[in-house]
Amino acid sequence: MERDRRPANLVGFGVGVKRTGGQPTGDKALVAMVQHKVSPDTLAHADLLPESHEGVAVDVVDVGQVFAGVGLAPLPPAPPASAQPAPDRKVAAAPTPAGGGGLPALLNTHIRPAPGGWSVGHFAITAGTIGTGVYDILPGGSVHPPRPGLGMPLPFYILSNNHVLANSNGANIGDPILQPGPADNGLLPGDQIAILSRFVPIEFNPPVPLNQQRNLVDCAVAAADLRDIDRDIFWIGEVRGWRRKARVLPGATVYKTGRTSGWTTERILAVNVTIDVNYPIGNALYVARFREQIVTPRMASGGDSGSLVLTDDNVAVGLLFAGSNRITVCNQIENVRSLLGVEVAQRIL
Repeated sequence: MERDRRPANLVGFGVGVKRTGGQPTGDKALVAMVQHKVSPDTLAHADLLPESHEGVAVDVVDVGQVFAGVGLAPLPPAPPASAQPAPDRKVAAAPTPAGGGGLPALLNTHIRPAPGGWSVGHFAITAGTIGTGVYDILPGGSVHPPRPGLGMPLPFYILSNNHVLANSNGANIGDPILQPGPADNGLLPGDQIAILSRFVPIEFNPPVPLNQQRNLVDCAVAAADLRDIDRDIFWIGEVRGWRRKARVLPGATVYKTGRTSGWTTERILAVNVTIDVNYPIGNALYVARFREQIVTPRMASGGDSGSLVLTDDNVAVGLLFAGSNRITVCNQIENVRSLLGVEVAQRIL
């Protein structure tokens, strides 16, 4: 279905199962994600979606507008002058709570050691979520094929999103990371937990056309003292391992703990998803096209970005980074590991 001109209403597509009345039938389908469903009579011929593609049924799903961070809000008060970004720095409006239930009063506080699920953020954003503690792939380990190594982990890092820790490409290596994030009254110097170590840059349109982008992840790590972070995830516990992307399948039950909505669970709607994600940066809106993503029905709110997503046997499969009022989008954890060069857990499944 990838072509030079995509149907105007198409947001993304991936491999899933056919749903009838909102319930999975078990039959394989190509899931076409549209911003909103409209009558075929109102669409130009080029914007019509086929009923099947290469013999596989096409299931059209209404997903709304997809944003990094799930929800966005104005910046908090400016940090101290000593920590101000350069005047020409793009400052992103990162996610804050969208309201409703969950456990924000618990997961947006200062805590040491800080486990996965708690509030965190670059000093110039609002707040996101700690995924978990990670470390560099150890000696003897590799990415292709994936293989764990042996040795002494050093340094240790907080894993979260680029737009949470690296301000959507706008940060400098060495910038302070606060826990809790600035939107949760995190302040320098008392709440600094880490410094930005590295991130995978995101290609945006503008300037890079969507069909030329090769984004796979929205991720970053920040170096922290071992005493200040905890590899357990609140309400989930220890990460037992991570699953290769070829083994992450539609229909699998997954869950996460996030700063805003707490612990939530859903079933994977589609995998190998190509999807366009909106990033408000400064006063402009940028779009990034991501490939090889995992999509579930909505299981997150603004501020949950960076949450680690696991199957019901505590095996990591994804890193949550975007969504809408209908879906949640996650990077494949295998791609996060490969591109950042970090180990989430030694066991590979």
